Amino acid sequence: MREVAVLGIGQTKVEEHWDKSLRELAGEAVLTTLSDAGVSSVDALYVGNMLSGASNRQQHLGAYIADWVGLKNIEAIRFEAACSSGSAAFRSALMAVASGEVDTAIAVGVEKMTDVLPAEMTKSLATAADAEYEGAHGLSFVALNALIMKRYMYEYGWKHEDFAGFSINSHANAVHNPYARFRKPITEQEFIKAVVISEPINILDASPVGDGSAAVLLVPLENLQKSPGKRKVKVAASATATDSIAIHSRNDPLWLSAAEKSAKEAYRQAGIGPEDIDVFELHDAFSIMAALSLEACGFAERGRGPELAKNGDITLHGRIPICTLGGLKSRGHPVGATGIYQIVEVVEQLRQEAGPAQVQDARYGMAQNIGGSGSNIFTHIFEAL
Repeated sequence: MREVAVLGIGQTKVEEHWDKSLRELAGEAVLTTLSDAGVSSVDALYVGNMLSGASNRQQHLGAYIADWVGLKNIEAIRFEAACSSGSAAFRSALMAVASGEVDTAIAVGVEKMTDVLPAEMTKSLATAADAEYEGAHGLSFVALNALIMKRYMYEYGWKHEDFAGFSINSHANAVHNPYARFRKPITEQEFIKAVVISEPINILDASPVGDGSAAVLLVPLENLQKSPGKRKVKVAASATATDSIAIHSRNDPLWLSAAEKSAKEAYRQAGIGPEDIDVFELHDAFSIMAALSLEACGFAERGRGPELAKNGDITLHGRIPICTLGGLKSRGHPVGATGIYQIVEVVEQLRQEAGPAQVQDARYGMAQNIGGSGSNIFTHIFEAL
């Protein structure tokens, strides 16, 4: 297998894009990526998307997007893995280039979520849960995460306000990200007083939906080494694992076993450990998921995840900076695109292009994308060369 590197990145702002269609959003990210890479074509296009059939009445996104951006006659396929669809597309692009099957591949994630009513979107998002055992009983994704959070607080003695640091950190970092949906800092009191949407989760625990697209162009590392210019970023590891879709079927509902397994494999591939990670773009769809991810990936002891937020360890100057450009909480969570946004943000950090949100001397960055409530998890590690 060949070593693979990132040649180009691109993204759109996450917001309510009433003036842009699904293909226009994806096209903007793809064309920006081609421009960033300094190329005009690629061998393959892999699309990550969860909801286009339900929210846009459009399937068959591979050909749909390839045609729109003028990439004629290439391999183009759509991948769906719930909220980890973007990472599924990225891993497929990585495998294609690493195997030698293609020399250039773009992974693009796209989602246009605001064209349908909120109730419809809530129902569509719930299809990533177990339809028979969770969805049939009316459990939304907010409700599922609320059950996990409530049990976590009971088991480990945390109060809801102890999770405030996760949201405060994400909002503080998003101020520096022009592509983020919410670029306003919040205070602990604002977090505590926020409207409850599914007890104990309030509106500032939860990431917002939105429209957006992000893309990454991959090439063999040996090709990139011949190119002057931007700081080079290698894909050091790619791993994925699954758990049961229904939370009640898991051995332990308070442990992300798929995160643990994929992270351990990624560390093994990269030849490093959690202590070497300089930037961690985790999947903070809800603040409880940030705590569970930190524990599963070896940054905190079991049941102690909130300590990292309370102690400032997750800030830009802390021990393990997370959500450095706002995370899902403040950048926004256009579900099928989120995994690619995370990767783009890691690459920005490793290229030293993150502006005021730059983590000093970042060499290793990790992105972890969660599908469902922990049933499908991808972990990728990148290295600045």
